[in-house]
Amino acid sequence: MRTEHSWITTPVTASLLRGAVDVEYTEQGVLPHRLPAWARAQCADPQLAMAESQPAGVRLAFRTRATALELDTLPTKRAYVGAPPRPDGLYELLVDGRPAGRATVTGGNTLTVDMTAGTSEWTPGPSGTLRFTGLPDRPKDVEIWLPHNETTELVALRTDAPVEPAVDRGRRVWLHHGSSISHGSEAAGPTSTWPAVAASLGGVELVNLGLGGGALLDPFTARTLRDTPADLISVKLGINVVNADLMRLRAFGPAVHGFLDTIREGHPTAPLLVVSPLLCPIHEDTPGPSGPDFSDITEGRLRFRAMGDPAERAAGKLTLTVIRDELAALVRRRAVDDPNLYHLDGRELYGEADYAELPLPDELHPDAATHRRIGERFAGLAFARGAFAEARATV
Repeated sequence: MRTEHSWITTPVTASLLRGAVDVEYTEQGVLPHRLPAWARAQCADPQLAMAESQPAGVRLAFRTRATALELDTLPTKRAYVGAPPRPDGLYELLVDGRPAGRATVTGGNTLTVDMTAGTSEWTPGPSGTLRFTGLPDRPKDVEIWLPHNETTELVALRTDAPVEPAVDRGRRVWLHHGSSISHGSEAAGPTSTWPAVAASLGGVELVNLGLGGGALLDPFTARTLRDTPADLISVKLGINVVNADLMRLRAFGPAVHGFLDTIREGHPTAPLLVVSPLLCPIHEDTPGPSGPDFSDITEGRLRFRAMGDPAERAAGKLTLTVIRDELAALVRRRAVDDPNLYHLDGRELYGEADYAELPLPDELHPDAATHRRIGERFAGLAFARGAFAEARATV
């Protein structure tokens, strides 16, 4: 323990967390979750377990006049056999809503994944500490955004002045569900994922249920959306269904109807925006599944390719073009009886001109600059003049 400050230790509890759906109390501390325990118990998929425990959009939020703070965490790092080491997860500090620092935590547990063999190995490791100093000596709102792509147990919070939960500013809560792109994929940091960018520009509180590989129309995800308090809701659907080659057209439409029906059970009149897939050339007209190309993995480059056959569309296999048409028609029909249901073509967020300028590095996921562009576009199309505009949302 450093001695230049008189540290006050504040227990990390749900009252200090925003963006988490559930918290698990572990031997080390607190593990935020983005799916509740009952939902996690309904699916044994290790990919989903990893994704929902990565705290995309989750942040510690409190009010204090502290000038220094320390946070002990136990991260779980991912390592891929044959690939260069991944960078440590990034923590970002906001003071009164403005960027005020970045930090990482070394050490922690390691999950080593062998993508060619389809196996993984977990190795325990020690917790670490991040520290921010030089904060203004006045009462202020402090947020620490946790790494969007690194499972993070919160062990201890220390400050040199008392801490209290952040004041509710009355901002609308935006609940969003989507795939790894919504989760954050290759964003520069937790406040730079496209939903975080859009939320900041839209002046809303974000609850990000973007689940890497997990936007599969699962009933437990729909029930989680149903039960999570929110003023505004969006669901970005389609790409993971194609990636996984999960279902055929006959099943897709009814599954979307059921997903939306469940959400409406808990949010009967909230603005609900259905977003179709961004442009992804490998799957526009070629069905899934997607498969990894490991030829450049030793240089840290992984690409994906479509493994389906365009001729299989006749048998009901899904492509992004088919899904966009189906979602647009489905929302149009439902909106007759649901005036607060809206549709947004994902190509308005990222389309052919964007791909020509900012191509997808691995053919599936956008880079950091593209995340910002998508977030800015969504803010304009949804918050400024679309489904989530203040005048429309209060009707």
